[in-house]
Amino acid sequence: MQRWLLLLMLCTAAAAQAAGQSVEPSVFRALNAAQAAQQQGDYAAARRALEAAKAKPDSLEQALLWRSRGYLAWAEGQNAKAIEWLGKAVSSGKLDAETQASEQLNLARLNLLEHRYALVVSLLAPQQAAASEEVLQMLVQAYQGMDQPAKALPLAERYVQGNPHAADRWLQFLVAVNADLKRYPAAERWQRQLLGRQPDRAQGWRQLAALQQLSGRHDKALATLRAAHSKGLRFNATELDNLVLLAGAAEQPWQGAKLLTGMLEQGLLPRTASREERLALLWWQARERAAAARIYRELAGRSGSAKHWLNLAQLEMEQARWQAGLDALAKAERAGAERSKVRAWRNWAESELSAEREKRMASAG
Repeated sequence: MQRWLLLLMLCTAAAAQAAGQSVEPSVFRALNAAQAAQQQGDYAAARRALEAAKAKPDSLEQALLWRSRGYLAWAEGQNAKAIEWLGKAVSSGKLDAETQASEQLNLARLNLLEHRYALVVSLLAPQQAAASEEVLQMLVQAYQGMDQPAKALPLAERYVQGNPHAADRWLQFLVAVNADLKRYPAAERWQRQLLGRQPDRAQGWRQLAALQQLSGRHDKALATLRAAHSKGLRFNATELDNLVLLAGAAEQPWQGAKLLTGMLEQGLLPRTASREERLALLWWQARERAAAARIYRELAGRSGSAKHWLNLAQLEMEQARWQAGLDALAKAERAGAERSKVRAWRNWAESELSAEREKRMASAG
């Protein structure tokens, strides 16, 4: 780091002279003395040399002294001071165009280290049209720090489109931010590019399936998992269960139920009582009560669980199948269901059943 900082400030006055800017001899000597002292690690001597130098206000010499004091503070780890001095040099308007651009970049680096993201953007945004990879990375990081990922996206997309061999981290960023913004088709497109680079990485296939699931396309997610399986890639049960939970978290129970059904039918997941119960709950949440009741009926028949019989009773009643609900309630009661709960459900079902009979009798009469 120290060597890099020294290289940055090396030959400051000489560079100014090369650009046709003459430097007052006493300031030139002070800059060189400070540079030599800093190179030896004697920061105190470097500081004395710079503080002793006299420069006219609003002059090139003053800007060069500010610049050197900024790099000295940076070398000492005093980033806030470095920003102050280097900021003065950049704002002076006395540096030649090449040096000005270089110092703006270094000032942006310092502000990024200090999490001053708005200042990073103000310094680098004018360079967006012809930005280097580093500038784009800094802008992307700054926009993220400002919680403005949507502004970072076009910059990252532009870089990747102009650099087909961009590092994976750029594609991963595009996937993550698009997914956070619920732009699932765009996230899926970038995830496919990542998958093209690493086709034998199971995690990439799983992430693609998750994005397809989030976009409400359970059929595509299932096809993706099947394709990975046919390539010999394997997912552990927890990873596949999490895909189903993802649908619930995204308030897509119907999609989750279809995905889980497909995974169970095709052997991607072993069929267990807990997964069947989850499937029944997903169908229930999706208001597919007949499908949920069918699963709970099978579960209750195997387990004899009061909970399963009670859930079945409620599902039957929600479909106005009062007698079927009462039959399930009786079995729930025999299995040890809470009597007050059974009584409440029974009273409702019997009153509804009685009302239906009266209507039928009235119609017949």
